[in-house]
Amino acid sequence: MAVDPQVRKLLDGLEAVGGPRYIEMSAEDGRQWFSDLRRPYEVPIGHVADREIPGPEGEIPVRLYTPVEVTADALPALVYFHGGGWVVGDLESHDPVCRALANASGCKVISVDYRLAPEHPWPASPDDSFAAVQWVVANADSIGVDGQRIAVGGDSAGGNLAAAVTLRARAAQSPYISFQLLIYPALDASMSLPSIGENAEGYFLEKAGMDWFYGHYIPAGTDEKDPDISPMFCDDLAGLPSAYIVTAGYDPLRDEGRDYADRLKNAGVPVTYANYPGMVHGFFGFQATVDAAREAVQDAGQAIGKALNRKMTVEAVDRGRRT
Repeated sequence: MAVDPQVRKLLDGLEAVGGPRYIEMSAEDGRQWFSDLRRPYEVPIGHVADREIPGPEGEIPVRLYTPVEVTADALPALVYFHGGGWVVGDLESHDPVCRALANASGCKVISVDYRLAPEHPWPASPDDSFAAVQWVVANADSIGVDGQRIAVGGDSAGGNLAAAVTLRARAAQSPYISFQLLIYPALDASMSLPSIGENAEGYFLEKAGMDWFYGHYIPAGTDEKDPDISPMFCDDLAGLPSAYIVTAGYDPLRDEGRDYADRLKNAGVPVTYANYPGMVHGFFGFQATVDAAREAVQDAGQAIGKALNRKMTVEAVDRGRRT
């Protein structure tokens, strides 16, 4: 399947202005470029509140979203970690996605503004992410959340953090996490799978960009196959939360999400795998202009809502009918 025509238009526009070229940027310039990339997309929401919560090295900013339709005093919750290669992105960059997921799922969404590299390399971001989940569970009653129905999720680097948090929670036997939403996740810092080469250039995220991100995130001398960095290299995935994993056909990271879904399923974990063949990395952020992006966000949100109200069955979904 060819690249979705609406996505192709966006890619052509980016190429015309010479971006993204992260490898030529400082981290600060990369953050500014990523911020400038945002397109207005209004999503009505019931309520939004910003606050700071205790973290391992200071306060962590979070944003709490209450959906338009509130069905109970205590709602299920999705703790969300934004994408951006552990270097760029913030609460604002992923505000439309979090709003849409809250409404589609009927859950409260808690978006986490974890510390970024290179100022704060690994393990700062998973430390903050895990602390945020612990805070949500410990304070569930006061924020209107059902502490027994907690999901974690994120896109790209945020998907990596969500997967890492589930591994940490399993090791610690706390907190209890019911579900994980992994949206085109980065799961293998060795970048050894075929899609890295197949989609190395021309599809928004490029291999050179991933080299740049990992170069900022992983300290020199660190084992890139540590499961806290590369969850794909965890030897045992049994007992992890049910998962909904999204990939894009023209994404260097496509095979990482697909293979992780297979490994989870083989370990007995209920998995729904949704591949969008005509999409590129980052397409959840294209809701303003790409019809399939809006549909995919709705699908993911509905999957969260269903999963937190009943057990999932193992299912594979091929979105080939969509362009």
